Amino acid sequence: MILLPIMLYYTINAGKFTFIDYINLLIHEGGHGIFRIFGKYIYTLGGSLMQIIIPGMFIVFYVIKQKRFSTQLSMIWLGENLMNISVYAADASAKALPLLGGHKVYHDWNYLLSEINMLEYDQTFGALFFGAGVIFFFISFSMPLFIKNNTTNHYLHDD
Repeated sequence: MILLPIMLYYTINAGKFTFIDYINLLIHEGGHGIFRIFGKYIYTLGGSLMQIIIPGMFIVFYVIKQKRFSTQLSMIWLGENLMNISVYAADASAKALPLLGGHKVYHDWNYLLSEINMLEYDQTFGALFFGAGVIFFFISFSMPLFIKNNTTNHYLHDD
């Protein structure tokens, strides 16, 4: 499978920032703007939410269109985003990651977890997000075992 090296790379490198994360960062920041109307907590959560929603929309679209490879690719994108979020969530206490606005902005996950009195569980949240990313990689990798391409079912393969 052509996608396996990508999944292995992201899993082994545990959410290391890569070229795709520049796009994910734009999506994250856009999420803040979109969710601004819902108050500070949802506004703050909106960045990470959007990193899940956008790839999720692609997954739904390609499932409906019955495009297996595109669905797999979108699942990998979602898994990578979850791993990216895992790094940010796990950094909530340490606040060591460089933020886009520098010292003038607050750390999303520090604020989110502090507000619900769960800051001491930042590593757990990070592990949960990372694990969810691995699960989406596994689902993506397993899809060919359950959905076979054949010439009589055009809807099961990408054109």
